[in-house]
Amino acid sequence: MNILILGGGGVIGQKLGRALLRRGHLRGRDIASLTLADVVDPAPVEGARSLTCDIADPASVAAAIPEGTDVIFLLAAIVSAHAEEEFDAGMSINLMGTLNVLNRCRALGTKPVVVFSSSIAVYGGEVPDPILDHTLLNPQTSYGTQKAIGELLLNDFSRKGFVDGRGFRLPTISVRPGKPNRAASSFMSSILREPLNGQEAVCPVTEDFAHYYLSPRRCVENLILGAELAEADLGQNRNMMMPGRMWTIAQLIEAMTAVAGPEPARLIRWEQQPEVERIVKGWRFDLRPEKSVKLGLSADDSFEDNIRFYIEDDRPRA
Repeated sequence: MNILILGGGGVIGQKLGRALLRRGHLRGRDIASLTLADVVDPAPVEGARSLTCDIADPASVAAAIPEGTDVIFLLAAIVSAHAEEEFDAGMSINLMGTLNVLNRCRALGTKPVVVFSSSIAVYGGEVPDPILDHTLLNPQTSYGTQKAIGELLLNDFSRKGFVDGRGFRLPTISVRPGKPNRAASSFMSSILREPLNGQEAVCPVTEDFAHYYLSPRRCVENLILGAELAEADLGQNRNMMMPGRMWTIAQLIEAMTAVAGPEPARLIRWEQQPEVERIVKGWRFDLRPEKSVKLGLSADDSFEDNIRFYIEDDRPRA
């Protein structure tokens, strides 16, 4: 089994690579090779190969996906606020990059498994609640639009037999380690991560703002389970919501306080930012991930678990 993780330098890509190597097998076969690829050379993971790949460049994609590649995790993308601010960059990477990967898989002629990370940003606008797996995609951002087009491409390339695709609309992943990025949702980790590390953080929305969350640990588990799903179980739409749970900002902070005490919450400064609110309030949140739950994927039991997972897996040691 030869596996490629595109976006292997990111938080989820790195965690996924380590989890797969610990596991040692996928889809009933031993893992013979695992490659992490990203636009800059990914941090090394013992047992994995690292290389650079710009998915916007078809030649770079072809070099990263040699013959014999069995499973590709397509995680590479530029994030929501970045894609909104730089329209051409978002189209080049999120849309054309996805197409470049699918075209390369078609050229291989071996129907590799492609696990595509989509986003709940594909939902929005004038559609009724609740949001179900078959609800009309109605994105209200360029990022969401690019991901929605990627889902349609994945379906069509799968229907034609070029790939065995499966796409998962990821909730906001929190608590993410590292530094804030250009995602509009970045504050949903930083208002917890920085205080847990003894640093001040800014919350740009009110405490009653509700959102749909999943921990990095559970996301990686779900991606692996998603790669192993039988093609016959996926149905005519290869894309589905990944399970998550709804919590308000106040509930996130209550969970942090329950696990880590009252001190971290005192480091949060409240400063509303209209440009961030405009993006995140355009996302739809009454989500019912029925299909993926039936197929065995799962959400976190509580946000206290998300906090504990960050402390166990990612918080820098003193």
